[in-house]
Amino acid sequence: MNRFLAPLLLLLSGLINAQTSQIPTDYFDDPLQVPLVLAGTFGELRSNHFHSGLDIKTQQREGLPVYASAEGFVSRINVANYGYGKALYIQHPNGYTTVYAHLKNFSPKIEEYIRKIQYARESYEVEVYPTASDLPIERGELVASSGNTGGSGGPHLHFEIRDGEQRPMNPLMFGFDLKDSRAPIISGVYVYPLGENAHVNGSSQRQKLRLFPQQDGTFQAEKIEACGDISFGINAVDQLDGAPNHNGVFKIEAIANGEKLFQANFEKFSFAETRHLNQLIDYGYYAKNNSRIQKLFVEPSNPLSIYSNVFNDGVLNVQDSLSYNYLIKVSDFAGNERLVRIPVEGKQRENLTPKPDDSTPYFVEANKGAQFEKKGIDVYIPKNSLYQDVYLDMVFEDEKLKIHEDVVPIHSNITIGFDVSKYKPEDREQMFIARLNKWGNPSYSSTTKEGERLVTKTRTFGTYTLGRDTKAPAVVPINFRNGQWISSNTDLKVKISDDLSGINSFRATVNGKFILMEYEYKQNLLTHHFSDGVVTDTENLLKIEVTDNVGNTTIFESTFYRK
Repeated sequence: MNRFLAPLLLLLSGLINAQTSQIPTDYFDDPLQVPLVLAGTFGELRSNHFHSGLDIKTQQREGLPVYASAEGFVSRINVANYGYGKALYIQHPNGYTTVYAHLKNFSPKIEEYIRKIQYARESYEVEVYPTASDLPIERGELVASSGNTGGSGGPHLHFEIRDGEQRPMNPLMFGFDLKDSRAPIISGVYVYPLGENAHVNGSSQRQKLRLFPQQDGTFQAEKIEACGDISFGINAVDQLDGAPNHNGVFKIEAIANGEKLFQANFEKFSFAETRHLNQLIDYGYYAKNNSRIQKLFVEPSNPLSIYSNVFNDGVLNVQDSLSYNYLIKVSDFAGNERLVRIPVEGKQRENLTPKPDDSTPYFVEANKGAQFEKKGIDVYIPKNSLYQDVYLDMVFEDEKLKIHEDVVPIHSNITIGFDVSKYKPEDREQMFIARLNKWGNPSYSSTTKEGERLVTKTRTFGTYTLGRDTKAPAVVPINFRNGQWISSNTDLKVKISDDLSGINSFRATVNGKFILMEYEYKQNLLTHHFSDGVVTDTENLLKIEVTDNVGNTTIFESTFYRK
């Protein structure tokens, strides 16, 4: 192993930013060494981001062995309550990094390494960056077991391959064998009049087109009559062999009269750009219908790097009395295709249906900051927080603000403040800003105190109001009770919950010594493993302190016995 480390360090410095366009297709192994069946593919459209890897099915269970795809060293370990949960990063001599996420636990040597750090910092959540000599890894070495930690919606392994600049790449480009004999599924095609005087079938509004399936598997859309600048959008997913999941497609192309107008390839992106997914999709349609239309045109503020071969921003300029054949081609990684043909007839019409007037007193220019204040509530929208100029629907009420609807995407945080000077200082301590869902139920919006103001930063429009949480969190033991002998237990399990502002922090000790408790927020569960070796006495006083987001604290105490 020592013979490996020296050349590895030399290679890393020269290769990390010098990868060629030639992607190695025989370098990385399947990290699970079971039949490769996917629950999610690279580039899938997720909430505010692109999916950055493959979600590999683990036979609906946790604990499958996870192996290193190639030799290297552990360059990063991140243990978090949310997001990736337990995640492992392995740097390889060719400059690439593989990522393994939502893990149940790490291999013994990695577990020992991270446990020491967690106890030293007295924190379950840690992020560390080992050196090449700390945790060298051989190809095919057991590094973890699969799990369901963090934001995972079920047991699976999230697997990524990143380039030397830590940009996620489509792992399927690296030669993994995946069975896919089915063409993508098209569930809807939409046409968008874009120009000031553009229209389609006499309307300036987005329209869904009727699709007629053909015997060859293609679709023919109804003929449309249009004039001016128009473009299209599509609902498209892929379905792989052996799984019912609706996955992301690999490539979308748009061609007009034989000339390519637009192409999007899901091969690579950077995390810095991923939130711009909200410009790729019709965000307002998604917010109302929970269905993502991928736009086949590029708006001026959209910097996504997935686009190529784009002419005139993907916009088709339709002239009166001319005919156009518009073709959409959707492909998966295996090369299966689905085609949609749309005939367009240029026809200028009079007496068009006018666009609805959406003007309000609250106009925001995207490239300028804006500030509004009324009834003790203030709103600040920084420059470039929005992608486009927009009229906002805003209603200021006593202790409640309606700021538009969640149909316009926000790229970076806006600030909402409430004046709470009329409340006693002791009452303010339990107050927070809440966002109301569509049923009117409040959820905590991260709140800070600035003198006599409560402030929240948010990237979601909606209704915000003041809330007050006077109830401390609940703490309930699961697999033991006070005064019980639990010598046969391998762990301690405790449920923690808070009915309003939510859990902020927790800390557990036994006989005054810190013990590590893993937090599974999806189950409100804290777990301590006796294998840590911290609990050594016969009589043990367990103390858990749990605090919610406004500072209400519960201290739970219980005595247990072990031999």
